[in-house]
Amino acid sequence: MRHSGDFDENCYPFIYEDGALCDFEVFTDELCGHLGAACSLLTDPGCQDIVADLAQIQPLAFHANGSVRGRLAVSEQDLDWLKARLHYWRQQPGGHYAGFVLPRGAQPVPVLHQGRSACKKALRALVQVEQQGITVPLQVPRLLNVLCNLLFVLTLVINHRRGLAEVPFVSLSYGRAVATRPRD
Repeated sequence: MRHSGDFDENCYPFIYEDGALCDFEVFTDELCGHLGAACSLLTDPGCQDIVADLAQIQPLAFHANGSVRGRLAVSEQDLDWLKARLHYWRQQPGGHYAGFVLPRGAQPVPVLHQGRSACKKALRALVQVEQQGITVPLQVPRLLNVLCNLLFVLTLVINHRRGLAEVPFVSLSYGRAVATRPRD
């Protein structure tokens, strides 16, 4: 498929190229949108500290976006800051959960879970990018992994602050075999 030559019919300069690099860029663009939506949707007076962090995190998604095709725009300082925020939020009430939970909660919790998925899609695309012979600076996948974990923790903290109990998920596919499906 090729660009028609009409600027109005081109949403992104690299949209028609082969390979996973453009896919990675589309996924990080999606991630940035989810982060922006979360900032706008989180209006709880008791959660403005989370909004402040999300506002600082959002540009990192676009910096990661261009850091493979262009110049590396994600630094060790960015990673250190993001990890520090992850550790901070894990120490907050509700910020830690051992095991899996069903993704639930009012906005922006669902959009933060979508952001987690966008991180994972971007990471999977980077695997393909590297297999195609393109150098991937390690800061980019490291940042996406930390961000994915941080977004999960933020969903826990928001739900806790809102009084919503997490619903545990026990997989029937992994771990010790269960004779029957657990029912409540």
